[in-house]
Amino acid sequence: MSTEPETTEEAGPGTPDTPEDPGGEATPGGSRADGTEADRPEEGGSSAGGAEGAGADSAQQSRREGEHAGAAQRPEGDGGSPQPSGGEGAGTGSAQLSEAEAELAAQRVERERIERRKAEKKGTVESGAKLSGTAADLLAAVRAVESGEKPVTAVFAEPAPAPRRPAPEPARRPQPAPAAVTAAAPAPETVESVRRVLAEGGAPEALAPQVAAALGEGADAVLREDPWQLLRIGGVRPDQADGFARALLGAACGPGDERRTRAITGWLLEQAALAGHTALELPTLTAALGRQGVPDPDAAVQSTLAEGEALAFQDALEETGAAAPQAAEEGEDEQERPVRVLVGLERYALAEESLADGLARLVNSPSKEAEQAWQAAVDTVSGGAAELVRAVAGHGLVLHTGGEAARAEPAALLGAARRVGLRAFAVCHTPDGRHRLAAALSGTDGPRHGAGTTAGPTPDDPTRPAALPGQDPAEHGVCTVAGLLSGAEGPGRDADGALELDLLIVLDAPQLDVECAAMLVESLPDGARLVLSGDPALLWSAGPGRVFADLLAARVCPQLASRLPDPGPIGELVSGIGIGELNQVAAPGKEIVIVPVRDAGEAVHRTVQLVADSVPRAIGVPADQTVVITPGHGGAAGTRALNSALKERLNPGPGRFGGFDPGDRIAYSPAPGRTVPGVVVKADADGLHLSCADAQVVVPRERVEEAVRHGWALTAHQAVGARWPAAVVVLPGDAAQALSRPWVYTAFGRAERHLSVVHGVEQALPKAVAETPAKPRTTRLQTLLRTQVPAS
Repeated sequence: MSTEPETTEEAGPGTPDTPEDPGGEATPGGSRADGTEADRPEEGGSSAGGAEGAGADSAQQSRREGEHAGAAQRPEGDGGSPQPSGGEGAGTGSAQLSEAEAELAAQRVERERIERRKAEKKGTVESGAKLSGTAADLLAAVRAVESGEKPVTAVFAEPAPAPRRPAPEPARRPQPAPAAVTAAAPAPETVESVRRVLAEGGAPEALAPQVAAALGEGADAVLREDPWQLLRIGGVRPDQADGFARALLGAACGPGDERRTRAITGWLLEQAALAGHTALELPTLTAALGRQGVPDPDAAVQSTLAEGEALAFQDALEETGAAAPQAAEEGEDEQERPVRVLVGLERYALAEESLADGLARLVNSPSKEAEQAWQAAVDTVSGGAAELVRAVAGHGLVLHTGGEAARAEPAALLGAARRVGLRAFAVCHTPDGRHRLAAALSGTDGPRHGAGTTAGPTPDDPTRPAALPGQDPAEHGVCTVAGLLSGAEGPGRDADGALELDLLIVLDAPQLDVECAAMLVESLPDGARLVLSGDPALLWSAGPGRVFADLLAARVCPQLASRLPDPGPIGELVSGIGIGELNQVAAPGKEIVIVPVRDAGEAVHRTVQLVADSVPRAIGVPADQTVVITPGHGGAAGTRALNSALKERLNPGPGRFGGFDPGDRIAYSPAPGRTVPGVVVKADADGLHLSCADAQVVVPRERVEEAVRHGWALTAHQAVGARWPAAVVVLPGDAAQALSRPWVYTAFGRAERHLSVVHGVEQALPKAVAETPAKPRTTRLQTLLRTQVPAS
């Protein structure tokens, strides 16, 4: 089983370090690429610090396993680019932008608005304390940049590289989500010149397109001058960059080279983002630099700050248990306030500050224009929904917590607001969540995943479910977060770029990372109301930040906890896990079944037996409506091994389209942090044709390897936000260190009617539920909010 963390919250709050290197393909300078399997960005990835051992679902990220600096063979059964089939005609191409491109374009517009907004703010970051020593030096470095005394190299303001053409590799290390701006493909001559430099330094020439895209025109000269720029390429580790630098520079380079120390500082901050942190405390960062062989960590941080490649912050410590302020020196009226010094990448600092500004705007200026309409809305609902409507009527920001059954309350809020003429919309993170919410509003059962759904297939595509009558999500004001931000769904925008609505409800709010949340909040017009609703016990977001948890802790707005319990034995079991108890639950209808196993091989065998035979026969749930959830992608019972076995049983074939055959269940990642279940339809010269949720998708040949994987078995982070009639959760013995309370809660909660647990971890399961909560992430949102919004 893979011991890579499957979810970023399972990584420690800031102890970045280089992962172990058990072996692999040749890498720069004779080093070896990590041969362990890691999760794709949508599930997180290599942590900035001690990950939770075998970590739960990897947070962040929608590419295949983390990328190596060396080329290797494609994982068994995991396809590469599809090849046209001789018996299939070329599909009709579409001139329109793909969903991912539309989303990225919309995000670019929003990011420009955020940057303009921040540029209008006056003043610099306040020091907030009397400092000395290293902290004072860091502040001086920041002020030198702000005053123009030292140059700023806007590394993180550059456009993100174009999607790479992936080389076949057996395992990939997950990378931080790329910036929301795509760059043009590098010129062929630039790629060729970079290839020569890579070959001279002993690095894989397959990296040339990625390096050229990241460094831009003149990339060969940049790389020759500063070989450690290779660390900007996903999957490259410091030891590999060191070997490359020694080959190019010889004795002219050393561990204290300023170019090296700056590059490693930035790399560590990127790894921290993979673990969910938006910044690192200074002592944590300097300790990590020391472990990377940097002789003077403090000087390395100061150099990075002076070049504008990172930002420093000083946040006052106000949490309970913080050290008491030191007494003022004799003759002084003020006391020193304890602070913590944080260092973070500009990208996440900008998003977190913009989010705090936007939330403060909503909290401090709720619109009074629609009071009469809101009062009418209150009169149309009762119970917990009425309490929620009353809170929203009087406040610009409201938090709502609860499990699956509690979704009925925001659904009632949405219906009541729309009935009285308010422009109200609700967004979910997945198409399945969107359909479930629409079904709650229309009183029907939503269409399920894959072929053979309850709604039935459409005539033109037998693998695509048809919507039930009265269940069109758009008719009820329901869409996805990605669709709203891209403009493909939702109310549209006014002349100023703000969404034309009075109320926005965000379900599954724990899945909001800091960048996505900032874009949503910045898109809201003045006077609009925002409701964030979700289950705080679920896994946190794939991207950096813990927005929902920070808001709950900050107490800057009303918080309503639903009293609606999730029904049935599965609901009872999951509710107990949420408070740290793994209870024995009566399941007279075989709603919960425990299947003990001795080893990973038996776990795979029993899983296939359950999905293909036992669950359909005893429970009546077909195989295409059953999901398999396991802690990792690698290992003897990871998603790759399980998907290979399930494909052989359920849809055997040669994998003629880069490892895929028509009818294969897949998990498609159109953008980092998003996973959409679907089915393979065919492949032709245009790429791999998929049926995903309500849409037909064509994945270009060059993107298939990074964006598509088999989807009978998923990680919990891939599955969060969706539910299936039946779920089989696989816990082989070597997964014990991967378990935590949020992981178990999320995995078990994906089942609606039936849950089978393939159990091989013995007492590690109740121990994880009782003793292993989510590890904290280092963020600044609470501190930023406290300076702008009084606690309620």
